Amino acid sequence: MKWTKILLPMLLVTSNLVLAETLGIATKSLSNELTVEELVDRIDNLYRLDSSHATITMEIQTPDWQRSMTMEMWTKGQDYALIRILAPRKEKGVATLKRGNEMWNYFPKINKEIKIPPSMMMGSWMGSDFTNDDLVREVSLLEEYDAELETQDSGYKLTLIPKEQTVTVWGKIIIDIEPQHLLPTKERYFDEDGTPMREMRFLELTDFDGLILPRVMELVPLNKDNQKTTLVYDNLVFNQSPDDKLFTLINLKRMR
Repeated sequence: MKWTKILLPMLLVTSNLVLAETLGIATKSLSNELTVEELVDRIDNLYRLDSSHATITMEIQTPDWQRSMTMEMWTKGQDYALIRILAPRKEKGVATLKRGNEMWNYFPKINKEIKIPPSMMMGSWMGSDFTNDDLVREVSLLEEYDAELETQDSGYKLTLIPKEQTVTVWGKIIIDIEPQHLLPTKERYFDEDGTPMREMRFLELTDFDGLILPRVMELVPLNKDNQKTTLVYDNLVFNQSPDDKLFTLINLKRMR
């Protein structure tokens, strides 16, 4: 999920100045200084910055079954990401690696890594409602979408329209942004006919390593009843400068 960019009035208070400075955004007068591009880039890097390390719980709920997974995730910039499942035991060691525009899944039971073709980036990740692209964000909304901003009573509405050359299943993405911290509260995804297909909700603002971020992301497919996938950040730290060797096919197979 990468994002396009925006223009907002001045709203950041003292607690937000630290976040904006960390992200390299000017904070004099947001109406004049913060562009659409800078805001979308800021949102796109909320859980990353230069690098990040997180422990995450994923809860998958369908009408027929429920399951939970715990995973560890490392990122470095926009090009590198590694996700490794820690639990349950039967899926422990299953891992996903992103390097630039390439992505692999590793399955320890067969001791084999499988490269994910671009055509499968919108496929489900581990049976959840999240896609491969959601987890590692192959597509840059900043580069692939045009953005329009509107002011509303609860904050701001950002509408992303794919550019002519963009290859995507989405005809439009709408993001609601709350005004105090300039954080997303809801994302709605529409197909090419304008039908809403899924909704991402951002909940429970929490202080992570000095930054205020949503602790919970809840993804609900709107074309399926009683189904959703929830991501909960149990721990999240930034800018620990992981070694590039972490993001290699050799390390993908290693159990930590």
